[in-house]
Amino acid sequence: MSGLVPQPSENLLPERDLSETPILETRRLGIDFGGLTAVNNFSLALGRTEISGIIGPNGAGKTTVFNLLTKVYQPSRGAILLDDHDTADMTTVQLSKAGLARTFQNIRLFGNLSVIDNVKIGLHNLIPYGLFSGIFRLPRYWKNEKQMNEKAMELLTLFSMQDMAEHQASSLPYGAQRRLEIVRALATNPSVLLLDEPAAGMNPSETSELMENIVKVRDIFKIAILLIEHDMNLVMGICEGICVLNFGEIIAKGTPEQIRTHPGVIEAYLGKRKEG
Repeated sequence: MSGLVPQPSENLLPERDLSETPILETRRLGIDFGGLTAVNNFSLALGRTEISGIIGPNGAGKTTVFNLLTKVYQPSRGAILLDDHDTADMTTVQLSKAGLARTFQNIRLFGNLSVIDNVKIGLHNLIPYGLFSGIFRLPRYWKNEKQMNEKAMELLTLFSMQDMAEHQASSLPYGAQRRLEIVRALATNPSVLLLDEPAAGMNPSETSELMENIVKVRDIFKIAILLIEHDMNLVMGICEGICVLNFGEIIAKGTPEQIRTHPGVIEAYLGKRKEG
């Protein structure tokens, strides 16, 4: 891991990513629901190969931030830049094609489909073919199908899931379903991967494996990863930068060491130190 360096926008980036603009940046992002401000003044930058985390209590606005980034919600104010391009007029589908992928706290696999078919669904960004070719099974269709199968198996092999390719997705153990959701997201060829509580429901062994897989994803695919997580061992173990949210606003931002020793974070989120 490399140290974080302050930016003119008051954001932090890993030293190795300083030569390029952030792959994802938010500027004073906010959203109101009626008279309630759910997120306010949220500014964050993500280096192109950075693993970063957002933490905070339930209701702090973490998932709302992800929904803003992926255009599930339209922001009331502020800007979101993906690869230095303003996403204001982009839809969720356009964002996916532009390189933003996401998993969810509640696993959203196609349970009745096979493992490999779930991955192939994610490959639509890479190997599209027309309706005409699909209906009439033209040579281009079969060529693309072969490429999709090969690419899907390549991704599954990276996560030691090749032997599960023909299994029904819903029959997989919980940890394997989590891995499959990440593999499907990677199939869209993202430059940014958003993970919403990836360790939710996992036992310590599965969480440890997940941590290794997240680092593996970053190292192999050279992408940025932003995660929401309540498991502090995971966050402190793999995140280079951490942002702490409370009532929709950032109360602390820094390295794991800085967050671990931040008085407000210690008391509110990581447990108050005992006297004596």
